Amino acid sequence: MPATARSNARMEFRLSATVKDEIERAALVQNRSVTDFATDVLTESARKVLAEHSKHEHVRLSNRDRDRLLEALDGDAKPNAALRAAARRHRKRLV
Repeated sequence: MPATARSNARMEFRLSATVKDEIERAALVQNRSVTDFATDVLTESARKVLAEHSKHEHVRLSNRDRDRLLEALDGDAKPNAALRAAARRHRKRLV
């Protein structure tokens, strides 16, 4: 973790005494605090899970929805009245 990052979030959970002892021993073997050890191991595991999940993440469209999406992408790119009105409201809020 970068030296400039502030650790201000907490996670609390219960585990068996045996698991706690193993974690503490592993941290000691690496001459690290339990917090540093646990944070690194959990972060690495979380990143692996998320990377694996992202490989399988996709959107499923029905045939009708797929066709509508393709029509919208191929269609006229001019904004309709509702979009022009929304843009005017947005500009007014920015001023």
